[in-house]
Amino acid sequence: MAHTTLIVDDDPTQRRLLQAQAEKCGIQVLTAGSGQEALDILNGPKGAGVSLVLLDLVMPGMDGLAVLANLRPTHPALPVIVLTAQGGVDTAVSAMRAGADDFLVKPASPERIQVSIQNALKVKALTGEIQRLKKVTENRLSLGDLIAESPSMRQMLRLADRAAQSNIPILIEGESGVGKEVLARAIQGASDRAGKPFVAVNCGAIPDTLIESILFGHEKGAFTGAVDRHIGKFQEASGGTLFLDEIGELRLDMQVKLLRAIQEGEVDPVGAKRPVKVDIRLISATNRNLQQQVAEGKFREDLFYRLNVFPLQLPSLRERREDIDGLVELFIQRFAVEENKKIVGIDRAALDMLKTYNWPGNIRQLENTVFRAVVLCDGECLRAGDFPQIASQMGIAIEPAKPETAVARQDIHPVGPQRGSAVVDQLVASGVTLTGIDGHLRKLEEIEHELIRFAIEKYEGHMSEVARRLGIGRSTLYRKLREMGLDDDQAGAA
Repeated sequence: MAHTTLIVDDDPTQRRLLQAQAEKCGIQVLTAGSGQEALDILNGPKGAGVSLVLLDLVMPGMDGLAVLANLRPTHPALPVIVLTAQGGVDTAVSAMRAGADDFLVKPASPERIQVSIQNALKVKALTGEIQRLKKVTENRLSLGDLIAESPSMRQMLRLADRAAQSNIPILIEGESGVGKEVLARAIQGASDRAGKPFVAVNCGAIPDTLIESILFGHEKGAFTGAVDRHIGKFQEASGGTLFLDEIGELRLDMQVKLLRAIQEGEVDPVGAKRPVKVDIRLISATNRNLQQQVAEGKFREDLFYRLNVFPLQLPSLRERREDIDGLVELFIQRFAVEENKKIVGIDRAALDMLKTYNWPGNIRQLENTVFRAVVLCDGECLRAGDFPQIASQMGIAIEPAKPETAVARQDIHPVGPQRGSAVVDQLVASGVTLTGIDGHLRKLEEIEHELIRFAIEKYEGHMSEVARRLGIGRSTLYRKLREMGLDDDQAGAA
């Protein structure tokens, strides 16, 4: 579930070198050999998953500036890092004016590329979090902002969208922690009351002696301690939406007054001489079975039918496991920004573990679990070891984290000759193995290919320097690269 970057370069060797650096950051990679191919990818089905573009400026046909010009109208927030061998000031200014977020001169060092990628993704996450908070603050969160890959969630959102088009009372049912208030905010954002007041009241958290005053308001001097006039939640929400959470916790005498307020569209503040008209959209929520409470005499039947006009059943997290990927990504981005961490994703083993767990606390528990993991994580990718409580409950043994250099290099530990000569020591230390698993010497061609890969990485893709250090010409080096398959998009990274 890592981020995905699109690498656009007409040079296949450069594409592979950039791919290697991106993958070291835990990022998945798509590649394009031309500007038009890049636009086709971004405007196609895979485009929605692209988080970053690494773009070569000088290409035959459609160059980088033309790609930027076509890209910005449809993908205004997509980060683009431009790379070019032409490092003049005018070139940099033109690229930045066209919409580039960063400008690198080839050959850029691996450290510089990684820093640029991490900064671009961090800015993107920060921008997304600001936009989310702005929507919530302005009461414009929409149903499209909710993560809904599972069939049960999609069906529920279709019903919610129909309900949002009218002023019908809605009752949201679901377990604790499934996100009932978030859904209520999204329903308002999809209605004609978007941007109007959204007032949330937790009926189970209000002291019995203050329920009437908090909901309906009071006049100055209405009771001991009423030193000022208070308008109440109904009047605060007038023109917008009133969200009554945990409505099943409301005591019976207050249920009578609530029923009258809903039926008449007016409230009687404590101590007031006349009722006050209110215009609200009522959304209620409960984690209890209200029908059972009605049968037990704990909830008024007439109020139940008044609230339960358009019921919505919000599924638990274990019933919508397809949404865990998106929720985890959202929480990682949010908490990485808040905690100033350079975390770009989560590895597959850890994600599979989270998707297998049952989550009795639903989304609220998942959110807090990811928050804790972000705080614990010292790397750029969350791993199973960052979720010790979940792993312990599932009986999963946590292996010690491997050094990033060992993970990035997929070679096994060398088997064969003991260290005795300086040449062997240096080759083994560099990860160039001389023998195979069977203990016999490897073929000369295999060792040569591995040495070329090592040289390209050591000299940061500067091909003239690689050829000089290996004692061969550039044309010979490129011929050998073609033999290794590095001019083919399907070849392995150098």
